[in-house]
Amino acid sequence: MHKTMPIRATRRAILAGALAAPLIPALARAGDASFGAPAGAVERIVPVAGAKLWSWDSGGKGAPILLLHPATGSAAIWEYQYAAFRDAGYRVIAYSRRGHYRSPVEAGSNPGFSVDDVDAVADAYGLKRFFLLGSAAGGFMVPDYALARPERLMGIVMACTQGAAADPAFRASISRILPEGFSKMPASFRELGPSYRATEPEGMARWEALEHVATIDGRYRQKPRNVLDWPTVGRIAVPTLVIAGGADLYIPPALARIYAGHIPGSRFEVIEDSGHSAYWEKPAAFNRAVLKFAARYRRG
Repeated sequence: MHKTMPIRATRRAILAGALAAPLIPALARAGDASFGAPAGAVERIVPVAGAKLWSWDSGGKGAPILLLHPATGSAAIWEYQYAAFRDAGYRVIAYSRRGHYRSPVEAGSNPGFSVDDVDAVADAYGLKRFFLLGSAAGGFMVPDYALARPERLMGIVMACTQGAAADPAFRASISRILPEGFSKMPASFRELGPSYRATEPEGMARWEALEHVATIDGRYRQKPRNVLDWPTVGRIAVPTLVIAGGADLYIPPALARIYAGHIPGSRFEVIEDSGHSAYWEKPAAFNRAVLKFAARYRRG
């Protein structure tokens, strides 16, 4: 496993740097409850068994990056990634999972497997091979897809995620760091680091506005096709980047490093001072890590 030094970035650098800007033109105010696709992206509804998935696509002929959002998010959250990845020459695609923003689910339908929904979106956009990036709960889907469909992937990025790990000792470690009642605490407390909450009130309000509309009729958990114990994780055979937030309450760097250590040849990055939402809290550092990784394998 390749280990790199933690990335350092200030908020001023994030807002001024090329990787964080330009943001979406005419970025909506924090209290705006209406969210759409990024400016210039084309929206599309992808029909799947029992649901309709809202998605958007930057277009272009670059290597595709398909984005999988956290449980507290939707396809609307990638404001800081869209322009940065597009302007670096990538085709950027995101979708809202079943039951999330603009992706209604038919009553009584079987949620099925997440692998099949990723396939459906990739097929709808004609993707032969692509990068798959998942943050938090979106990252649960990434290793499962890498095991099920390695031939379709240029590489995977697992950001701030427990990765659906099934190892008993690993699960016990997570249980020890999350107190009783943690899941009932405000989402912004659980998923944004203290430094961000203390210094970025507008960004926090915007994140909360996106979180408040993230689900439309409850969350639909989809089963993985694989039980992700360590021997199974060790069979992942695609280029992998694991990103940890230095202040992540769900999956601190020590545990993310353990997970990465079970994936042959994986690369590991720590985004300092970030909580569970590195894509939002430290976008310049996050984008830089992803683009550096993708550049190594985009022609693979």
